[in-house]
Amino acid sequence: MKPSSLFRLLALIGAAALSTVGAASAADVHVMISAGFHGAYSELGPAFERASGHHLVTTRGPSMGDSPEAIPARLARGEAADVVILDGGAADELGRRGLVRPDSKIELARSLVGMVVREGAVKPDIATVEAFRNTLLAAKSIAYSDSGSGNYLSTTLFAKLGIADQIAGKSRKVRGPPSGEPVANVVARGEAEIGFQQVAELIHVAGVTYVGAIPAELQPMFSFAGVLTSTVREPEAACALLRFLASPEAAPVISKAGLMPPSAR
Repeated sequence: MKPSSLFRLLALIGAAALSTVGAASAADVHVMISAGFHGAYSELGPAFERASGHHLVTTRGPSMGDSPEAIPARLARGEAADVVILDGGAADELGRRGLVRPDSKIELARSLVGMVVREGAVKPDIATVEAFRNTLLAAKSIAYSDSGSGNYLSTTLFAKLGIADQIAGKSRKVRGPPSGEPVANVVARGEAEIGFQQVAELIHVAGVTYVGAIPAELQPMFSFAGVLTSTVREPEAACALLRFLASPEAAPVISKAGLMPPSAR
């Protein structure tokens, strides 16, 4: 199905699903979203707006980390948001801190961590845990994100493989959007030999070759979830957005973005 046809179909389906929302009650829905789900959201969001009459006001930031643009930091500073879409574990932590409503959490997709090399470079072997470990040791430079996947690699995976000390000097954390960039951009410029991020953030970047997902035994199986903030001003419209993003009709767009919709598991 062509993207334009799917876009119109989603709008029509959304209109039926959201028929209780009239134009008179149209609202500005403030959304904070991390990079991993943004590819799907960038297509589904406009369909939701057309279907519901609501307007999405979107701010981007990492799910976690020490960046002042990270969603937890934004919420802690009191920045306005009705709904946040981010790593599921980060959503749970926000619930423990009282910044979101835990009972409103909806899982939207699952995600794998993948690897890229610069376009034209030989694709390393990462098919097994041992091959993956050897590839890390052989690489001249390694880049990873400053959010969920990079935090997992730098604090858990490298130590689990017993190579944290060996690769510390050649590893680099990359600050993501909005002020930063995807890890794949760094690899495309030749500033890192290999790069890691969630698959959805790698596969549509020019100048790199997608090698594949890291071995299944090492996958943290990240999820992306949507949840209402504790200061939500438009709860009905925000809930309608989450239902729309989690609907079966949204699944083709989510899959195209490199994620696994809930219905696919």
